[in-house]
Amino acid sequence: MRKNLRKDLFVISKLINDKEKILDVGCGSGNLLDFLLKTKKAICRGIEISQSGVNDCVKKGLSVIQGDANYDLDDYPDDAFSTVILSQTIQAMIFPDIVIKNLIRIGRRAIISFPNFGYWKVRKDLFLKGKMPKNDILPYEWFDTPNIHLCSCKDFQIFCKNNNIIIEKFMCLSEKGIEIKTNHFSNLLAYQVIFCVSKKKKN
Repeated sequence: MRKNLRKDLFVISKLINDKEKILDVGCGSGNLLDFLLKTKKAICRGIEISQSGVNDCVKKGLSVIQGDANYDLDDYPDDAFSTVILSQTIQAMIFPDIVIKNLIRIGRRAIISFPNFGYWKVRKDLFLKGKMPKNDILPYEWFDTPNIHLCSCKDFQIFCKNNNIIIEKFMCLSEKGIEIKTNHFSNLLAYQVIFCVSKKKKN
C-alpha cells in the first residue's frame, strides 16, 4: 500500500492522527486518501480538478468531487475538517494567498507541501546557466509550466508572519524524500518543504 505513495506523501501521512476528518485538495488519483483510510481509519474527502483523477478515486471507493481549489473552496463551511492537505500544488494556484486562507478556515489545521525554489541546485542553475531550473518536481519548460507562483520556504514563512498564520510544524526533505534537520540553512538545503499551519485564535 505504501509503495503507491510519493515519499513526501508518506511523511505527511505520519502527521495524521487516527480517525481524523481529512480533506485532500488536489488529491490526484487518491493514493494518500486511500492510505489514510486504510491505515488511520480517517474520514476522507477529496477535491480534484481532473476528471481522470476523480475517476481513479471513485474506483478506489473514495468520496471525491471534481472542483477547482481556486474557486470552489469558498463553498466549504468553517472548521469542517480537522486537517486539510494541499501537497505539491500551491505553486500552481492562481490565487495561492486566497487558497491558503481558505485551507485554514475550513480545517483546524492545514498541511501544505511544495518544491523549495530556494534550494541550492535551483540557485546554481539560475546563476550559472541563466535558465529556469528543471528537476523531478519542477520538470517543465518556462513556457508550458503549470507552476506560476513558485516560492521558497523563506517566502512562505514571511507570508505566514504577515498574515497572522501560525506555523505549527516545518519539515525539510532531501531530493530522496528523506527528512533533514531544519536550521538556519533550511532554505538552501531543502529540496521540498512541508508546513503544518493554522489560524490564530481571536482573543
